[in-house]
Amino acid sequence: MNRPPDGPARRLTGPEAHERRITELEKRVTFSSTTIGLLFALPMLALIFVFFYWPSGQALFWAFTLEQPWGGGNRFVGFRNFIQLLEDPVYWGSIARSLVFGLSSTVLAMGVALLLALFTDRELRGSRLYRTVFVWPYAIAAPALGLAFRFILAPEAGLLSLINHAWPGLWNPALDGKDAMIAVIVAFSWKYVGYNFIFFLSALQGIPRAQIEAAAMDGAGPLRRMRDIQLPLLTPTLFFLLVINITESFQDSFGIVDIMTQGGPARATELMVYKIYFDGFKGLDYSGAAAQSIILMLLVIMLTVLQFRFIERRVHYK
Repeated sequence: MNRPPDGPARRLTGPEAHERRITELEKRVTFSSTTIGLLFALPMLALIFVFFYWPSGQALFWAFTLEQPWGGGNRFVGFRNFIQLLEDPVYWGSIARSLVFGLSSTVLAMGVALLLALFTDRELRGSRLYRTVFVWPYAIAAPALGLAFRFILAPEAGLLSLINHAWPGLWNPALDGKDAMIAVIVAFSWKYVGYNFIFFLSALQGIPRAQIEAAAMDGAGPLRRMRDIQLPLLTPTLFFLLVINITESFQDSFGIVDIMTQGGPARATELMVYKIYFDGFKGLDYSGAAAQSIILMLLVIMLTVLQFRFIERRVHYK
């Protein structure tokens, strides 16, 4: 028997046509091999290896070795560099100063940013100007910021010179270690106020207005609404910024300290990150500086784990 000729293809309509179009689109975005995907990822992988894994590997190698006098290679010494650091009271002093600096700058930067965000969220006069101006400090490089605050807080010519004229010797960061620490804390906090402000304002604007208005109709004042409604709903943002600010205070403070105080007076502002630079590049103790960088990394990791372990329990995500 002769087979009847094929008729015209049946045109798909309705759900069948929709499913066929979806299948065609899925086929278009599917790579036939992993080569193209690897080629796209290769530049980023190269950057991560060159600027992260390779320096980290070198620091780890230097931390467990000791360079021979006048060159001649490195000699493996195990944990000797770490033991010398942990037996040095000067190094423990830099750890204590770093903790004081990190906690103080975090509390100051987050507190001021939260206060400014609360005022801006209420649409007070000039709130639009605040949203623009408060973001600018974060874009300033740390050395430039340190240079500006070095002149602003100078005891002989800055804004505080009027205080020294009234009370001679009350403020002198060049001679008083406490004044120098206060100066670098204020400068660093001023830089991160704008960064924290952006997140706080975004979180406040994400709170349903119906809850705020209902509390206001029940007679709750601004402080009561902030305590009972806004702050509990801000805990995820507070926790996130707490981790970021503490981490940055241990890593991003070098430029400000180097320009403003250079670790002085009498090591009063010699933080861990600045001591790594001073011992490594000025003291030429590369092995000791590498060991310090490993300890700094472990300290930051430990602080982050503690925050996630104990503080995150008080965070309300819903």
